[in-house]
Amino acid sequence: MQAYDLRELSILVLEKHLLIRKLLTDVFSEFGVPTVQSTPDPKVAWDMFRQYPVDIILCDWTEGLDGMAFLNRVRQGLDSPNPFVPVVICTANTEMRHVCTARDNGMTEFLAKPVSAISIYGRICSMVENHRPFIRVSDFFGPDRRRHLNDNFEGANRRRSL
Repeated sequence: MQAYDLRELSILVLEKHLLIRKLLTDVFSEFGVPTVQSTPDPKVAWDMFRQYPVDIILCDWTEGLDGMAFLNRVRQGLDSPNPFVPVVICTANTEMRHVCTARDNGMTEFLAKPVSAISIYGRICSMVENHRPFIRVSDFFGPDRRRHLNDNFEGANRRRSL
């Protein structure tokens, strides 16, 4: 895994559980991240997001914390200060339908709980190394959902370069 200097990052953590918020804050501190804001309240998180520059958002999605609503507001909200910010959905909802829902709402990466420092760092590396362009199609806005583009696709629905 590539070593990256994270000392210039600002991270926002929206997490329901105090112990996990503390774990995430401590992990980012160990990574050298100078600014980590955290809260269990989506309204407070939104205010933080609007008031301070944020480079990455880690967003919980659990009963009592609607991470998809927060993600939608980040991506689609008319008052969103940065709809392009990378958003990592960090949740114990790991069934394929949950992953697909998060993907279809514009997440950048998915992180299954329980988390570790190495899994968190791996997601950051993935965002740096596998940057995906953002697209807007009908009601979707977010990173291109296609991770593996097949340049050899042949058929009636093949996308063509302009």
